[in-house]
Amino acid sequence: MEGKHTAKKLKCRVNSEEGHDESRKSKASKSGGQATEHKEQLQRLKEKDPEFYEFLSEHDKELLQFDDEDIDEDTDTDVEEVETEEADDESSRGDIAEKEEKTSRTVITTTMVDSWCNSIKESGKIGAVRSLLRAFRTACHYGDDGGDELSTKFTIMSSSVFNKVMLVVLSEMDGILRQLFKLPATGGKKETIIDLMSTKQWKNYNHLVKSYLGNALHVLNQMTDTEMISFTLRRLKYSSIFLAAFPSLLRKYIKVSLHFWGTGGGALPVVSFLFLRDLCIRLGSDCLDECFKGVYKAYILNCQFVNAMKLQHIQFLGNCVIELFGIDLPTAYQHAFVFIRQLAMLLRDALNTRTKESFRKVYEWKFMNCLELWTGAICAYGSEADFRPLAYPLTQIITGVARLLPTARYFPLRLRCARMLNRIAASTGTFIPVSMLLLDMLEMKELNRPPTGGVGKAVDLQTIIKVSKPNLKTRAFQEACVFSVIDELAEHLAQWSYSAAFFELSFIPVVRLHSFCKLTKIERFRKAMRQLNRQIKASSDVINEKRVSISFMPNDPAATSFLEDEKKIGASPLSQYVLMLRQRAKQRSDSLMESSVLVGEKSSIFGTKIPESDEDEGDSRNEEGAAVFSSSWLPGGDPKARPPKDSDKKRKKKRKTEELEGVAMDEDVVEDLVLSSDEDDSLSDTPSDGDDGNGKAAPQNQQKQKQKQSTTASKKKSRANKSRKRKRANS
Repeated sequence: MEGKHTAKKLKCRVNSEEGHDESRKSKASKSGGQATEHKEQLQRLKEKDPEFYEFLSEHDKELLQFDDEDIDEDTDTDVEEVETEEADDESSRGDIAEKEEKTSRTVITTTMVDSWCNSIKESGKIGAVRSLLRAFRTACHYGDDGGDELSTKFTIMSSSVFNKVMLVVLSEMDGILRQLFKLPATGGKKETIIDLMSTKQWKNYNHLVKSYLGNALHVLNQMTDTEMISFTLRRLKYSSIFLAAFPSLLRKYIKVSLHFWGTGGGALPVVSFLFLRDLCIRLGSDCLDECFKGVYKAYILNCQFVNAMKLQHIQFLGNCVIELFGIDLPTAYQHAFVFIRQLAMLLRDALNTRTKESFRKVYEWKFMNCLELWTGAICAYGSEADFRPLAYPLTQIITGVARLLPTARYFPLRLRCARMLNRIAASTGTFIPVSMLLLDMLEMKELNRPPTGGVGKAVDLQTIIKVSKPNLKTRAFQEACVFSVIDELAEHLAQWSYSAAFFELSFIPVVRLHSFCKLTKIERFRKAMRQLNRQIKASSDVINEKRVSISFMPNDPAATSFLEDEKKIGASPLSQYVLMLRQRAKQRSDSLMESSVLVGEKSSIFGTKIPESDEDEGDSRNEEGAAVFSSSWLPGGDPKARPPKDSDKKRKKKRKTEELEGVAMDEDVVEDLVLSSDEDDSLSDTPSDGDDGNGKAAPQNQQKQKQKQSTTASKKKSRANKSRKRKRANS
């Protein structure tokens, strides 16, 4: 009994020793290292009190002999049981919370939206603003796959409520936020928001601004209708100043706007560009670099292929890039220098390696359209000191491109380069030797010999870079090239037809034009060259008469004012001749651009009504938004609620057949018949009984039947007459 009593005391002593050791080390019982920790404790006990350790080994060996795995398994199972219990508790709590949220979520109605708007207008309640923004968030995230609707207090059940929430928030929220932060009603700069960010008002309510802009960005990425996107961007443009406080949102808005600008249709590219331009003006350095790089990359992606239909779109994109660069010319110069240097490196690689791959990188639409873009930028800002130094390297690149492959197949590319050089010379007032590029073309055999490939199809030199070998020998290609050379050469010489050195400048072109007239065997080319020569000589005679009376030297600054008044009015014979050539060139290009495809019934009609005040403009925007969002568009909605497309096609087909039957009732109306221009009907509907499939209506078929009947009747009459004549002859 005494041994057992002493053993219990010794166990208590061991436990106390373990308690002291556990106070020095925390959380040892939660891991598998608990066994090693116990061994260390017993080892320390053996060193401190060896007699007591020997007594334990004799009377209670189980306390000293234990297995590490047993302790680890026990602890692991305990932890697992606790974790499973906690997980069960959390899942049960989540189920209860989900049920409570589902039961507590409120369905938004139009009366609720009206009450929020009234309370905001009357007393400016922040709670109503929060509720309206929650409804806006619900509308923007409606139909998302992430199950995000459970985190909101509201839900939307009808498309009319969705449309109302979207229209109200996009139209009114900018004014509400400006009134909340005591900002001007419109406009503002980046400094205004920076000063506002240090106030207590901003710290309390900046989450409202972020919620509005973030949810609007989300719904922009979900929309597919161009009118809705245009209206949303147009309304968000007034709140773009708030993006100065949220750099991450600003980058996302720039990315989305660039995408819509490059790929959108209708008015969406214009609206997206105006949004980007407003960002650059108001925020300045925060977004200039990103916008400049983004618009240039988007322009390159859209100008890799060119045809007559896409040429105008590429010109529009180029004008937008040039307009955006004009906001900050020093920053634009840095980007333009880097981009022009990239073009120069491609040209240098082609000149050094002389391989097909290197030539292909230069002689492609992407490279040429980039040259056109920077030519337009030099023409727009060439008079500015920040942009003028780029004219010389760009001129060197264009000249090198024109002389890279001097073959007749690349005449369209060389003419394009000559046109760009003439534009740079006219805008900067510097002399560029363009005439040599053009006169070299006339000496090639493809232009001064009669064509051997027949007449050929009309060639539009503005939409091609390289000509095929069969077209190279046609009459149409020869005429297009020769007349284009005459146009560009006259443009070049007309720019300097008011210079005191025009006689010396035009001497070599006159001589080479004379030699071309002798070499060519085509009379119409000879006639055009002689007419150009006469105009050059007439301008030279005028200059020589005026030059006799001057006393200054050629390097005198007074030489720049020589015939300045005549230059302003374009009085020289060569300038008058150039005006006539421009009219002819325009007629040729218009004849090539003519098309019989009806793009739109009212595609060329634009609104001319200008709002008298900002209030009228705001009313018109609200009316436009009501028209845009009055549709039944609802993201993630039930597709059964939408009218099927087949029913629309059947209705159109039925309406069309009814119209045709109505016209067929009266034969006199056939001349006044106006066929439907709906392309969907003509493409999708099958030809009806009264339609032959080529757009011809049923009355035309009736006319054909009547003609057949008349022909058969006349044949019968002729047969009857012949039989009568035979009977008379026999009698």
